[in-house]
Amino acid sequence: MADSSAQLNALIVDATDPERLAAFWSEVLGRPVVGRTGPYVWLRRENGLVLGFQRADTPKSGKNRMHVDIAAPDPAAAQRRIEGLGGRRLEGYEDGGFLVMADPEGNEFCVLPTGPVDLDDEGRAHYLD
Repeated sequence: MADSSAQLNALIVDATDPERLAAFWSEVLGRPVVGRTGPYVWLRRENGLVLGFQRADTPKSGKNRMHVDIAAPDPAAAQRRIEGLGGRRLEGYEDGGFLVMADPEGNEFCVLPTGPVDLDDEGRAHYLD
């Protein structure tokens, strides 16, 4: 039987200003903008995954149903850098132990330390302690 499993190819983020959001994520991830096609702005593909930003006429509303986790050797330093680029820390997630941030259009993401993250039985992280 032929392998019919699917592969994750692209992560597309709706954006009212895809150029601005692509520039933000390009700086955060160290992936240059490599193309523009119609309503899309693309970052360089790495490890088989491309990140794209698609123009959307309506702004984000509500909490994301899916979010990105990024890893950094020093999450506190990454937080300061991300805030300098226009991101912000989101309040209200402290009990979960995760550093939850938002990009300039309000899309939530977590900043984790590089390497394994210990979780307790309730799923709370403890790297910010």
